[in-house]
Amino acid sequence: MPGVRRRPPANRTLTSQCTHHHVAVFLLTFFSYSLLHASRKTFSNVKVSISNQWTPFPHNNTSPSLQPNELWNNSHIFPDTRKATLFLGTLDTIFLFSYAVGLFISGIVGDRLNMRWVLSFGMCSSAVVVFVFGTVTEWLHFYNKWFYCFLWIVNGLLQSTGWPCVVAVMGNWFGKAGRGLVFGLWSACASVGNIFGAFLASSVLQYGYEYAFLVTASVQFAGGIIVFFGLVISPKEVGLPDIGEEGDGSAEEDVSEPLIGSSDDDDDDQNYSIQAADLSNSGSSSNTRQPKAIGFFQACCLPGVILYSLAYACLKLVNYSFFFWLPLYLYDNFGWKEAEADELSIWYDVGGIIGGTIQGFISDKLQKRAPVLAVSLILAIASLLGYSRSPNDKLINAVLMAITGFFIGGPSNMISSAISADLGRQEMVKGSSEALATVTGIVDGTGSIGAAVGQSLVSLIHDKLEWMSVFYFFSLMIGLTVLFIMPLIVNEIKMLRAERRLRRLAG
Repeated sequence: MPGVRRRPPANRTLTSQCTHHHVAVFLLTFFSYSLLHASRKTFSNVKVSISNQWTPFPHNNTSPSLQPNELWNNSHIFPDTRKATLFLGTLDTIFLFSYAVGLFISGIVGDRLNMRWVLSFGMCSSAVVVFVFGTVTEWLHFYNKWFYCFLWIVNGLLQSTGWPCVVAVMGNWFGKAGRGLVFGLWSACASVGNIFGAFLASSVLQYGYEYAFLVTASVQFAGGIIVFFGLVISPKEVGLPDIGEEGDGSAEEDVSEPLIGSSDDDDDDQNYSIQAADLSNSGSSSNTRQPKAIGFFQACCLPGVILYSLAYACLKLVNYSFFFWLPLYLYDNFGWKEAEADELSIWYDVGGIIGGTIQGFISDKLQKRAPVLAVSLILAIASLLGYSRSPNDKLINAVLMAITGFFIGGPSNMISSAISADLGRQEMVKGSSEALATVTGIVDGTGSIGAAVGQSLVSLIHDKLEWMSVFYFFSLMIGLTVLFIMPLIVNEIKMLRAERRLRRLAG
């Protein structure tokens, strides 16, 4: 049909453009963010040990009473494990708030500085802070809650350099062709980091929780050094054309456009890209002009950014609550040992890896993201209620946990990676990769604010009510996620129907 552009087959375009540089970028960004998440998971997995260490032995059910009291108990900062657990939840909230603020800043900085430097600095500096927080303080027997709060604020700011930079680098190297599948596989980096962190923590926890921090911090620091010397942030650095600049132009131009729909009915390209009014004088730029980084408020005004940011705030609240509280829930609710709870919690991340990959592949085939998200999130509510009623059986619990991770972790990975890259590559900022880190920072930063608020709410609900009420709260947040993306879902369903009508007319 006239006026309808034909898309190149996604898989053919993806494989034909892949070089060893693409593979190296994929692996380096994957493992760099995995290491950042591994250090966060370590803190989650040793909460029981930290809580016990921060409380006097006579009030600690897992430790014998030791005398004299002045020698063994004068350095502990909480009278009982309950208050220590509440403070651990406060640290989660502090970390996520500083992480959220840092994301807004890091996205802007990443679009203006060399992202390899920013990412490497964040990894190495965060490793030093984690080492001081968990290892040095324990070796020196220095326990001070204000010092812990300060370190975790700094850690949140430093770790925020990771996600905007790695998503932007991936967006520079991989176009829209197969982006859902590629980013679905790649976004498993967070879950792999969780699994790796849980493995490291459980393997050395018998020697003391300080060694879990020591091992993960050392590996993360080494990873930052490798990123500094090995990561290539753009194809142009090695003499390759940027995505969208190859071939005859028309097909590749389409490959670099997002899979987010538009509601403008008077534009022939409405089925394949977001259309919006041009930024002032943006259309008059020459091909040789160096693109400028997009402003923060301009990025917020891009179509879909606000809706997906609000949706991700609700979804990340649930996803990170599992991340922070799942081992403690298994220990508290079923009485399983801390190391066993750490190992079992891995199955939530396994489900998220599979979910992100399969759902990304399906969204590539449909060439739409929002309907796939909607179906998964509706099923997530059912899986949450099912998991909340899991019996005291490790096998059944692991299966239900993996199913829950599939329907929650999958959409979370899609929004934070593939959809963020789509939003940063839409028509309004086409040809300017300098929008990618800023848009990613906005989406993930808003999500982290929601996650930060959620950790306080989860701690409060658990303290005042019970774990079942926490799962009801999670279901409500999933429902709000669907509500926020409902306009996008309706719009993309309309576009799918229009495409079918065009295919029938074409014959």
